[in-house]
Amino acid sequence: MAQGERHDLALFIDFENIALGLRGRADAHFDIQKVLQRLLEIGNVLVKRAYADWSRFGSYTKPFHEAAIELIEIPRRGDSGKNSADIRLCVDAMDLCYAKEHIDTFVIVSGDSDFSPLVSKLRENGKRVIGLGLRGSTSNLLVSNCDEFIFYESLDRHVVAEKPAGPQGVRGDRESLMKLVVQTVSALLREGRDPIQTSLVKDTIKRMQPSFNESDYGYRAFTEVLGDAQSRKLILMREDARSGTYVVTLPAGNAPANGQASSAARDHGQARQQTPPAPAAVVVQPPTPAVAPKPAPAPAPASAAPVAPVAAPEKAIESKPAAAAEPAPARKPRARNRSRASSTSSARRRAPAKGKTKSEKG
Repeated sequence: MAQGERHDLALFIDFENIALGLRGRADAHFDIQKVLQRLLEIGNVLVKRAYADWSRFGSYTKPFHEAAIELIEIPRRGDSGKNSADIRLCVDAMDLCYAKEHIDTFVIVSGDSDFSPLVSKLRENGKRVIGLGLRGSTSNLLVSNCDEFIFYESLDRHVVAEKPAGPQGVRGDRESLMKLVVQTVSALLREGRDPIQTSLVKDTIKRMQPSFNESDYGYRAFTEVLGDAQSRKLILMREDARSGTYVVTLPAGNAPANGQASSAARDHGQARQQTPPAPAAVVVQPPTPAVAPKPAPAPAPASAAPVAPVAAPEKAIESKPAAAAEPAPARKPRARNRSRASSTSSARRRAPAKGKTKSEKG
């Protein structure tokens, strides 16, 4: 996930499947706030829909309404109620995929393997798919088909920093704010956002708590909040050489497992780049005996030069002998007429000359 990249999410909950997986558990309650707080770490949740026969789950309608989740009523008809909810969820997801291009991430809350074709189709259209389900009641086929899968049992309820009631309660509320900052930085490291800009920390807190304002806790700016957390050794701040701004991370003992693995891999890559490569081993081979060059062949005499064959030109000449030698039929009569006409005109010129000589003589 790129640093500072904004993601728009669509949440689809198959609550029939979730309620079926909660049966027989000691803690059979599904906390929707834990799910939403985890998704707000990724981006903005623009669409939230839950599908079930809500007449059977009346205790969940109020918390779902408070979370601004649209409840899609699917009346149960025998054994076909769950299947009709699955079909309705798939139709709405594909409709949203084609109608809203800005939504790039789809979250499917279910453990049913029947949603695997839906996941494949969404990924085929360039969407990122995140699955969320109960451990022990989720199909491995669905887990392996998603880009990312989150188990409900791994979600932790985030600390909500309450606004101070007065000057005397500022110190206690700052303690909860420090916990919120640490949890936010840890969540961003888990998502692979490293380095973390200070503005990204505040934007993530604002997504989880839209009414957050650092001035309510006695701070003039959010950098003072981070400075106070650093003075308590809860976070570490350093200046980024590229951007010139401050970036935030956690101390080595408080970094999450994913963050440690990514930092270790990055440090290992930097060490490999800084360490010069070892020189290659030189293998000494015995010298090979010199081979005398072969003498170049003597040039052929001029008399022995090959003569170009003339068969092709002869064939070309023989192909059209009549057309080249046959004269035009109209030229000979014209030449004869010209010769006759010239002889007649010369005879006429000579006749008067003879008569004139005779008269001159008389």
